[in-house]
Amino acid sequence: MTGSDAPAGFRAEARAWLEANFPPSLAYRNPVPYQNDAAFAEADADWQVWRDRMAAQRWGAPGWPVVYGGAGLDAGDVRILAEEMARIGAFNPMKMTGYTMLGPTLLEYGTDAQKAAHLPGIAAGRVRWCQGFSEPGAGSDLASLQTRCTDEGDHWLVEGQKVWTSGANHADWCFALVRTDTSAKQRGISFLLIDMTTPGVETRPITLISGSSHFCEMFLNAVRVPKDNLVGRINEGWGIAKRLLQFERDSLSEGRGGGASLLPLARERLGVDAQGRIAEPDVRARLIRHAMRVQAYNLTRARIGAGIKAGIPGDAMVPVLKNLGSDVAQDRADLMLELLGEQGLGWTGQGYGETEIEAARQWLHSRAFSIYGGSYEIQNNIAAKRTLGLPDAPVRK
Repeated sequence: MTGSDAPAGFRAEARAWLEANFPPSLAYRNPVPYQNDAAFAEADADWQVWRDRMAAQRWGAPGWPVVYGGAGLDAGDVRILAEEMARIGAFNPMKMTGYTMLGPTLLEYGTDAQKAAHLPGIAAGRVRWCQGFSEPGAGSDLASLQTRCTDEGDHWLVEGQKVWTSGANHADWCFALVRTDTSAKQRGISFLLIDMTTPGVETRPITLISGSSHFCEMFLNAVRVPKDNLVGRINEGWGIAKRLLQFERDSLSEGRGGGASLLPLARERLGVDAQGRIAEPDVRARLIRHAMRVQAYNLTRARIGAGIKAGIPGDAMVPVLKNLGSDVAQDRADLMLELLGEQGLGWTGQGYGETEIEAARQWLHSRAFSIYGGSYEIQNNIAAKRTLGLPDAPVRK
């Protein structure tokens, strides 16, 4: 049953299935546990149960073709499913790098053999991917990357270093940008799939201020890669990378307007006045303003989604949504910490609950929302050029 046939029927079906199958213990939990706690994905039985149930239902990649492990749902039903999951604090356990970035890219640019080899594992949550883009000397100016890839006849030979590679120490595969021509900048880049078990691949986790270690350095020392692992044509990887970055920024903007309401916490911590309102007027006003921004943001996403379904391209709005979503999420983290007061300063030890400690770590982690996936400033530049059509800034002599 699809949304175009009977949307109300699919919503009822999705709601009933989710309420029967989603483990309540996972409500509002981190959808990508292994990135913040390497042992959680392997140790938490409920998370594994949820992943396996979603895979069996083919809702881990609901809009993908059935042949690649998806459910073949139309855009309307995919949106309904996301809404019903958000309603109960559920999440898609497959929403990792492979699903949000590589999967849709392979659907557009991959060969039939590449799609058949890699997409089913992503849809089932059994194969983890990482993104080998940034380098020590190539961050915002990604096209200046220097990881070399040379043609050795029957294979590619890769030499170089990547950094800020999320989940590289737990990934099975990596999609990477490599330099196949040193005489050009963007036109000398290719898009390569690398098996992380290949000799010469080394990862080193980077500990962040939030206490997590999901970012890594990755070293590629004379790594041999099969010729068939090139996506697209040689030296034409930059165009593929730009498309993938659109998928990444779109996925980063998803869920930024979600999360449990802060109102119950505010009532608990601040109390209520004689009229039943949150006792502190200033905090009350800011919570209302935040709730209005969340609603406006979610309605904007829904409007853009409806436009895409009607054939109106939505790519130009991706950088705008990424920045707006980051700002909304950071505002929520700020409010959460303020509501907790002194209890929001906990890091570890007695006197602090699990929710309080997690709030402090999430606040620290939220500082990165406006940096990773393309910094706030870079997204503004893209929006100025591609969304608003503004001219480049004049070059000062």
